[in-house]
Amino acid sequence: MGVNFEWLDDGRLELSQPHLIDQIIEEVGLHEKGAIRQTPAVSGRVLHRDIKAPKFNGSFHYRRVIGKLNFLSKSTRPDIEYAVHQCARFCEDPRKSHGDAIVHLAKYLKGTRDKGLIFDPKKNESLRVYADADFAGNWFPPTAPVDPSAAKSRSGYVILFAGCPLIWASKLQTFIALSTTEAEYMSLSQSLRDTIPVMSLLEELKKRGFSTYSSTPYVYCKAFEDNSGALELARPPKLRPRTKHINQVFHHFREHVCQGLIHIYPVSTDDQLADMLTKPLPQNVFVLHRNRLMKW
Repeated sequence: MGVNFEWLDDGRLELSQPHLIDQIIEEVGLHEKGAIRQTPAVSGRVLHRDIKAPKFNGSFHYRRVIGKLNFLSKSTRPDIEYAVHQCARFCEDPRKSHGDAIVHLAKYLKGTRDKGLIFDPKKNESLRVYADADFAGNWFPPTAPVDPSAAKSRSGYVILFAGCPLIWASKLQTFIALSTTEAEYMSLSQSLRDTIPVMSLLEELKKRGFSTYSSTPYVYCKAFEDNSGALELARPPKLRPRTKHINQVFHHFREHVCQGLIHIYPVSTDDQLADMLTKPLPQNVFVLHRNRLMKW
C-alpha cells in the first residue's frame, strides 16, 4: 500500500505516504524550491467547468496525477479530500483553472510531505460521526445550463472510532436538495449508511469475546449535526408535507435512533469536523479542523 507506519515517542501511531507525495510533486514539476501553500485549495474559490477558459496546457498528465491524489486522500490524507474531488470532476476536459488548482494542491503537499494520520485512541469513546453539507455550493449561473451538477449539494462526513478517523468522504449528492435542511439530512443519512455496518461488526466482535473501546452495553454511534431542521427530522418521527418525500430513501437509520443505538446531537459549525470536507475554508479554520482530526 506504500504507507509508512511509525510509532511516535509519545506512543501514538502515525501513518504517512511521503514517497507517493514525492511522485506527485515530481509529476507536477515542482522540483525546484518555491513557495508552498498553507491550504489544499484557495479559500472561497469553488471550481467550475470554465468552458470559456483556456484548456489545460498538458504540462503534466492530469488524470494520472488525479489517480495518485485520490489514493493519497483515501489512505492517509483526509485534509485534501475535498480539493482532490473538486479537481477529479474535470478529468474529461480540464481547463487552466483546474490545472492551477492541482499545482496549488501539490504545493500544499510539498510543505506537508511527512505528515499524515496520527492515531491516538481514546478508550472512553466509541463511534462518532460528523456529517455536514454545502447546500448548492457549486451553483454558478454562467455554466449551469451545461453543467447539471451545479445544482447539486456536497456531502462531507467523517466516521471516527476511539477518536481515530476510519472513513471520510467528500462527494456530490445524487439527489437535488431543495433546502439546506434536506441537503444536511442527506449527508447525515449517507454517513450513517456507512456507519451501521461498522456498528454491526463491532457488536459481532464483542459477542465473540474481542475487546472493544465501547463503554456502554451497546455499540452506539453519536452523529453530530449542525442544522436544526435535519435534527428535527432525524430525532422524532415527524413527517411534514415539505419533507415527507425523503422518507423512502433517507430514513433507513430511524429504527436505530428509536432503539437508542444511534444518538443524534447538535454541534456548532465551529466544531463541525466535516466542514473541511464540504468547502474550501480559510487557513485558520482549516488548520483548526485539521489539528482536531489528524492531530497536527
